[in-house]
Amino acid sequence: MPFTRQMHSVARRQALARIASPALATALSLPDAAQASNTLAADSAAWRAIEAQAKGQTVYFNAWAGSPAINSYIQWAAALLEQRYGLRLLHVKISDAAEMVQRVRNEKAAAKADGTVDLVWVNGENFLAMKREGLLKGPFAEQLPSYAWVDTQGKPTTRIDFSEPVEGMEAPWGMAQLTFIVDSARVPQAPRSLAQWLAFAQAHPGRLTYPRPPDFHGTSWLKQMLLDLHPGAPRQVLYQPLTAPAFEARSAALWRTLDAVHPHLWRKGRQFPLSAGAQRQMMADGELLWALTFNPNEAANEIAAGRLSGSTISYQFDSGTLGNTHFLAIPFNTRAYAAAQVTANFLLSAQAQARKADTSVWGDPTVLAVDALPAAQRAWFQTATVPGQLRSSAPAIPEPHASWVDALEKEWLRRYGG
Repeated sequence: MPFTRQMHSVARRQALARIASPALATALSLPDAAQASNTLAADSAAWRAIEAQAKGQTVYFNAWAGSPAINSYIQWAAALLEQRYGLRLLHVKISDAAEMVQRVRNEKAAAKADGTVDLVWVNGENFLAMKREGLLKGPFAEQLPSYAWVDTQGKPTTRIDFSEPVEGMEAPWGMAQLTFIVDSARVPQAPRSLAQWLAFAQAHPGRLTYPRPPDFHGTSWLKQMLLDLHPGAPRQVLYQPLTAPAFEARSAALWRTLDAVHPHLWRKGRQFPLSAGAQRQMMADGELLWALTFNPNEAANEIAAGRLSGSTISYQFDSGTLGNTHFLAIPFNTRAYAAAQVTANFLLSAQAQARKADTSVWGDPTVLAVDALPAAQRAWFQTATVPGQLRSSAPAIPEPHASWVDALEKEWLRRYGG
């Protein structure tokens, strides 16, 4: 399966643990046997009871709605869930998961036992807030039958969300890694490191930019720069909960770098695209030479849809780019706990994961260990190479601790937000 990273060597896992947090090192050491022992069998009496209870329930699934492909995928899943399990999945379309977090927070403050949210698409700082404020129900994830096939060894961020241990409070749904897009007809040699990107910006004034934080992709670019500016041991502090002295010490190089490069960016760094989609469209129109995404298959999807040139390529910095897992979680006051679990289990199944990974459907890389699946299920993941598809993956760099996000965004807005 394209983009399924199999980091099975002990040496590589240990190297990753050395640069990341103690929590990540612990997760990497957990044996697969411990995972398997916690997982319910699909035909067990306990799981059958959950499926029976789910029948007739309605799941209000709060999920980002900014992509027609994603919306269509959720509609496909809803149809199968109703057909197989007799439950209703309703997509509550949101633009920012923080809005959902605040709604659940307000419900807890009001002691509202029958919540308006049953399942959420979440990760990072939003998961951290929900976990620490007691807004989640569980642990449930590692008991799902489909969890037995999750690649927790090859994809350690399935158990660590922005340096925060998941502890079964959310189920991994898909993999993401910061990926860059250029039209090879206009950019025959793409910048393969931050230093090259900075030099490229100076050589092509007005042709590069990044999305405006707090847009997720814009903040991700800030984190990528922060990581690249602190290789080796100095990077370790980024995986610890934020402190004011650490933020001041580690962010100083980022602001110096941005101060230097902003005058060379689009509109001299005084304005920024509001989203990665807007930036990608500007590249398609020829206004920009470079764009970014967190989906390694996005360029392939856009080429297939006729929105990007067939000469567009995807790539990552040679030394690696930011990588993470996105998840499904269940709020503490769900009205449909059984149906939410059945939904999460189905979305984690080989059938649903293979369809989601298909570049003609969504192109979201799977969380499963495809090589370990039964042959019939493994065959679902075999797709042809298509234009724009990432040819080879660079190392995935773990996300900094989620507590760094808010501080980075606020300081960026103070300095450059106008």
